[in-house]
Amino acid sequence: MPLQIGIVGLPNVGKSTLFSAITKKQVDCANYPFCTIDPNVGVVEVPDERLMKLAALDKSAKIVPTVIEFVDIAGLVKGASEGQGLGNKFLSHIREVDAIAQVVRAFEDTNILHVENSIDPKRDADTINTELAIADLEVLTKRLQNAERQMKSGVTKALEFEIATIKKTIDALDQNKMLRDFEWTDEERMILKPLSLLTMKPMMYVANVSESDVGAIHELPLRGSAIPICIKMESELASLSPDEKHEYLATMNQTESGLDRLIKEAYTLLGLITFLTSGPDEARAWTVKKGTKAPQAAGVIHTDFEKNFIRVEVTNWKDYLANGGEAGCRAKGLTRIEGKDYVIQDGDVCYFRIGI
Repeated sequence: MPLQIGIVGLPNVGKSTLFSAITKKQVDCANYPFCTIDPNVGVVEVPDERLMKLAALDKSAKIVPTVIEFVDIAGLVKGASEGQGLGNKFLSHIREVDAIAQVVRAFEDTNILHVENSIDPKRDADTINTELAIADLEVLTKRLQNAERQMKSGVTKALEFEIATIKKTIDALDQNKMLRDFEWTDEERMILKPLSLLTMKPMMYVANVSESDVGAIHELPLRGSAIPICIKMESELASLSPDEKHEYLATMNQTESGLDRLIKEAYTLLGLITFLTSGPDEARAWTVKKGTKAPQAAGVIHTDFEKNFIRVEVTNWKDYLANGGEAGCRAKGLTRIEGKDYVIQDGDVCYFRIGI
């Protein structure tokens, strides 16, 4: 199942327009708050020139890129955690995603309403982050109360540890800290994971800028780096052919679209890497977490592959291209044989040997 990035932000900051551009799928982007009633989901290919080059070399009949799902979630407002606007229904949608892309508006346009009637990216981000934190506090408080009731039936080390972890988490939120910024032990993460805490999810910021600001360096006072994207321009680019898109970007002194940068950054945010398989049947990109070992990577292709893993033959993708593919790399000793402890690297071209 593809990992999901939830697109959030205040109403009329460009969320739904961004989603339309990403997925080339039209959604209702009317100029008023709460026009998005249900979350829209779109599957997006992760741009990877390596895959195309491998396919061209091996004359692959099919190309299968790796993907990420983007979820367009309706605009939040101050008080959402208490049911304002469309409230808790949409906070629940955010709980289901793996990471968050928060859109903040950094352009002036008197024709587009802003829910706060002024442009202030930091204020808008603080509003969203506060609502997410309040929602987390509610979940944590309920869980703490349940755990303390359980303690009355008998004190256990597991319950004591859970209560201590939850209190530590509540204290952090009370101090206006985001849980994702903390170092958590594996044991603490096991306690917190079932709660799907919003402020623990990885977050990236998308600064929606004007066309004149494309390519500029933006130092917005946010809790993390911001990717500057002119969402209006990206919406126009989405309707162009690849050649027209390349020509348009060249006139803007850009080598890739803002959307491509966003998709790649989202992939990185989730701690993912790509390994590749290539041959005449297909060239394919596979997604795994950084630190994944060879048997588990084989299991991504087919569950039986992990159980019956023998070894993996690994070639760096650059070597693969420079030496004419599999045969050339074998002849020059550039293909390595690795065992069960090998950690897959981004860009590895792999051939798994599996037992029966």
